[in-house]
Amino acid sequence: MCLLSTVQYEIQHDKLMVIIIKGRDVQPARNEEDRWLIRYDVVEGMVEMFFLTGRNHPNLLQQNHPNLFLLSGPPSSGKTSLLFQFAFNVAALHSKTNVIFICNRHGLDSKPPFLSQGIDPSSHVFHRIQMKYVNDDEDIRKFFAAFHLYDTLPAAVVIDDFGDFFDNKICQQRYSNPRGRELAMVKSLALCHNAITFANQKGCCKLLLSDTHTHQGDSPRFHFIYKKWIHTTFTIKEGDVSGQFVLKDRSYSRTDNTVTIKAAKYSIALQYLVFDGIVQDQLE
Repeated sequence: MCLLSTVQYEIQHDKLMVIIIKGRDVQPARNEEDRWLIRYDVVEGMVEMFFLTGRNHPNLLQQNHPNLFLLSGPPSSGKTSLLFQFAFNVAALHSKTNVIFICNRHGLDSKPPFLSQGIDPSSHVFHRIQMKYVNDDEDIRKFFAAFHLYDTLPAAVVIDDFGDFFDNKICQQRYSNPRGRELAMVKSLALCHNAITFANQKGCCKLLLSDTHTHQGDSPRFHFIYKKWIHTTFTIKEGDVSGQFVLKDRSYSRTDNTVTIKAAKYSIALQYLVFDGIVQDQLE
């Protein structure tokens, strides 16, 4: 069992300096506890990279695995926490390279991520997580356009709430097109894809994005755009039981009708996010 709580931190010279771990709930828990279920299939062991499981999986970051991932779920479902734990785990596997965490500073300050209780707040790993604050889609494109100029390329790039950086009205005005937001996303994802492809010619670099579900269904916003560039999506959706959610992997290259998958269960209690372990399951 692995307990997680929020982290209080300071930013110094674009590095994340952890001060203290402090319990705080993501949202008001229903019946004292919210339960979540994370499922995945083709990316063997990948789900474990979202948690502190006590196991190292350096093979997960090798080039034979997909390089682009999307995590999609409803608001207040712990997406930022999962992304940050992923960033920590990748940084822990790489002592000579950084992980770049891209986000909106106000959004991160208002809803700081949860971290595993077993993580030392003074861990040197946090020095390898570089915070990159951006305001809009133009900032993201500028970052990836200059990606090749890095002396040392990162082991991973994580972007929190990717879709929120694309303001519909501003994009429409910029492109003089009612579908300006879609055009901006296509342009940005193309740059992301090219940058990560370039990085993997020299080493190994993963890109993980998060976005929010549409109000209807369990697909991410702009699913028809994402699927052109990203073939592995972890999707959180509400389960049949109140307070329960399911996150399953959608792999658009998969041809099997039924596959064996792993599942990671965790629950949101009053002050902690409790990791309940990995289980086997079947996905039809």
